[in-house]
Order: sequence, then C-alpha cells, then structure tokens
Amino acid sequence: MKKKNLLIGIFVILPSIIAIAIFVYGFISWTARTSFSNWNSFSALLRGQYKFVGLRNYIRLFQDSRFQTDLWNTLFFTIFFLFGTISLGIIMAILVDKGLKGSRWFQNLFLFPMAISFVVTGTVWSWIFAPGNIPSNPQGLNLLLHKLGLDKLMWGWYTSTQTIGKFNVALIPVIIAAMWQLSGYTMAMYLAGLRGIPNDIIEAAKVDGASEWKIFWKVKMPLLTPITLSAFIILGHISLKIFDLVFAMTGSGPNFVTDVPAIYMFELTFRSNRYALGSAIAIIMLLFVALVIIPYLATNLRGEKR
Repeated sequence: MKKKNLLIGIFVILPSIIAIAIFVYGFISWTARTSFSNWNSFSALLRGQYKFVGLRNYIRLFQDSRFQTDLWNTLFFTIFFLFGTISLGIIMAILVDKGLKGSRWFQNLFLFPMAISFVVTGTVWSWIFAPGNIPSNPQGLNLLLHKLGLDKLMWGWYTSTQTIGKFNVALIPVIIAAMWQLSGYTMAMYLAGLRGIPNDIIEAAKVDGASEWKIFWKVKMPLLTPITLSAFIILGHISLKIFDLVFAMTGSGPNFVTDVPAIYMFELTFRSNRYALGSAIAIIMLLFVALVIIPYLATNLRGEKR
C-alpha cells in the first residue's frame, strides 16, 4: 500500500518536475551556453556558424560604458529602494497596529498598490512626474509647483541628467514609484509580525520601566529580525531584476540615466538580435539574484537541521 501511494505521488508531481527541468533549468543552461558563444542571429545558428568564444561577451559588457551605468543605477536603486520601502513599511505597520481611528481603512488603502501591476504603476507615475516644458508649459508635479508659486522647485524629474557622484538623480522618481508599489506589502509583513508578539513580553518590559521607544528597539525589533531578513530578500531580488516599472515609466532615459540591465538585455536580445550579449546580461543578473537568495536558503536549511 505504501509503495502504491509512493508511485501515485511520483506520477502526480512528475509533470511539474519535467516542466521545471525543461523550462527553468533547461533554459538557464541554454542561456549560459549562449552567453559563451557568438550567436547573433538564427540564420547563423542554422548554418552552424555558432562557436564558443569563452568570456569575450562578459569582458565586452564590463568594458561597455552603458552597462557600467546600468550597474551603478541598479546599486543605487537597490539601496534606496530597500531602505525606503522597509522604513515606510515599519512606520505604517506601527501606526496601524496602534489601532487608531480609521486604521483599518488605511490598512486596506496601503495594500491597494499590490493589486496593480508594475506596468500600470510605471504608466501612472510617469504622468505624475512628467516634467513638461519648463518653465513655459509644466506638467504633472511641476504644474502643481507652478500653481503654488514654487517655480524654483521645478526640475526635469526622470528626464534630468544631473548626477551626484555616480548617482543619477533621475532615479529618484523611479524609486518613489517602486516604494509606493511595495511599501504596503512590507507593512503587511511587519504588521503580522507585530501582532504575533506575545503581550506578556511587552507587559514585562513595561513593568521593568522600559519606554515605548525602548520596547520597540530592544524587544520588538529583535523579534522581527526574521521578517526584516525576508523583506530584504524579497525586495532585493525584485530590485536586482527590475524591468517593467522602469520600462513603462521612463525607459532608458536620456544618456541612460534610468537604464537598468534588464532593459539593456531586452534591447540587445529582441531589438538588435545580439543573443549572446543579451544572454550574458541575463546570467549576470541571475548571479546577482543568487548572491542574495542562496545565503538566505542556506541559513534556513541549517536552521531546519538543528
């Protein structure tokens, strides 16, 4: 009977295993193989003009000024997006957890952005941050600033080519849009964690004379460490492979000020037919995501074995 149930279980999950093996790991392997080749057209593949070139594509990418800009953009986007989204999530979770009047309504309002896609978010925020022609015909926020008599605060938003060191200030509107999209999700994670903390621990801290501030930092935050780690992992892998939000909102921007590796990969692969270089970018993005996720999975596995 046990053997029969085992066979039934194997047959049930076998289609999923085959599909994952082909469409996930098979395609990853094919992409990796392509990244080490000179494949730039289907006709070359059919004619057999498809040979191994080693690390040439990767070397070419890291010498490419556009790809270097993409890496800096990804770094800054990830840093500000992570800390901004997590900070907003914690603040909103604390306010909702206090049970203030109207908090349930605000809880649903904060979660609303999760119901729409990054494409919709990017489109709407592109209207909001559309600079227009400054100062004669401002649009979006610039028009609001103009109506308020704050013309000196108008600027190009995501079309600006200003930089602070390596940081392109045009990324600021993109980061704000991404934070708006996912801060509610982060709030839900922290809210679940806060409501899962036993009241006995909080009451004991109050008896010991701890202030609300100390209770939060010394009691609640340590207990919320697993949630913080999960938030960093989830948001981190989203930011490293971001595409749809940036593509819908700004595209590459002037002088590639809002360009990211995924957009460059899309243009190389599907617009220029340079499959080898596009595959190399895909593998680099995969490695970046793996650097974030693998340590987290390894830590979880070690914890389960204990």
